[in-house]
Amino acid sequence: MKPCPNCQMETRQVKAGKTGAGSQRYKCQHCGSRYLLKPKARGYPEALRLQAIRLYVDGMNYRRIARHLKVHHTSVINWTKAFAAQLPDAPLPEEIRTIELDELFTFIGTKKSGSTSSQR
Repeated sequence: MKPCPNCQMETRQVKAGKTGAGSQRYKCQHCGSRYLLKPKARGYPEALRLQAIRLYVDGMNYRRIARHLKVHHTSVINWTKAFAAQLPDAPLPEEIRTIELDELFTFIGTKKSGSTSSQR
């Protein structure tokens, strides 16, 4: 029998029922953990994830990708976020030569109290 994945003990492994899918479950009497000898693969295949990322990079939105691949749109969002987190940061330029500004004015703070329109 395979050793316990938690404590690596090969002895004191007993059967402990079955899963809902019918696979035999085992229990390690040494550490108390329950495990399967051959756990089933979960999640979507890596090829499907990469296809979703390629479609997103090509300009397709999350929901359209989800409909096309028949997956949930939050799965597509999570895949693209995880992929983006693995990308290296963009290199910063060593020297900034020219900065162009337009005539945009931004007000930061609070409005002045005691406006004249509210005194009527």
